[in-house]
Amino acid sequence: MTTVGHNMGFTFPRHGVQASRIRVPWTRAAANGALLLILGAWAAIVPFIGPYLNFAYTPATNTAWHWTAARGWLEVAPGVAAVVAGLLLVASTYRIRSMAASWLAIAAGAWLIVGPSLTSVLHQHLGSPDPASSTGVRALEQLFFFYAVGGLIMLVAATALGQLAVQSVRDAAAAEQRVARTAAPPSAESAQAMPDEQQPAYPPTYPPEETAQ
Repeated sequence: MTTVGHNMGFTFPRHGVQASRIRVPWTRAAANGALLLILGAWAAIVPFIGPYLNFAYTPATNTAWHWTAARGWLEVAPGVAAVVAGLLLVASTYRIRSMAASWLAIAAGAWLIVGPSLTSVLHQHLGSPDPASSTGVRALEQLFFFYAVGGLIMLVAATALGQLAVQSVRDAAAAEQRVARTAAPPSAESAQAMPDEQQPAYPPTYPPEETAQ
C-alpha cells in the first residue's frame, strides 16, 4: 500500500512515512544545536568573566568568578539547560527527543527574560548593571546578560522546533532506505565470507547405503 506525496508526483511505501515520524536526519537541527551551545555557554559564563571585560553586574563588579545563588538560578541554570538542549539537537536523530530538547531551550530562553523580574518573589538579589558604567554600557549589560541572549535562544530553539515538526518527503525516503537496509537478506558476498565448514556442500553428498545382510 502506498501513499502519494502531496503534489510531488511519486509514491513511497506507507511504512517509510511511519518510520520518518520517529527518526530525522541529524543535520536537520544540527546548526541550531550548535548555536544553542554557544548562546547557552555565554549565558552561563558571562556573569563570571564579565569583570575581565569591564562588563558586569553587581555585586562584585571588579571580581571575576564571584558566585551567588541568584546567578546560579537565574543565569547558570538556564545557560546549562540551553547547552544540554544544543547537545541533544546536535547528537540525536530521534524526532521526539529533539523536539523535547527544543522545548527545553525555549524554556531556558524564557527564564532568562522573565527571571530578573522575579527576584523579589524568589527572594534573590541579582544585582544591577555596573553603576560606574555609562548609560549605554548598562543597557548593553542588561541585553547581553539576559534579554537579548534569552530572546536569541528562544528564536533559535523555535526555528529548530519548526524544522523538526515538518515531515518532508525526503524524511520518508530516507526512512524507507533504512527500513530496506534492515530487512535486506544477506548478500552473496557475506555468504562467500562464511567459513568453509559453515557453507553447505554442493553437490550434496550422502553416505553409502548399507548392503542388506
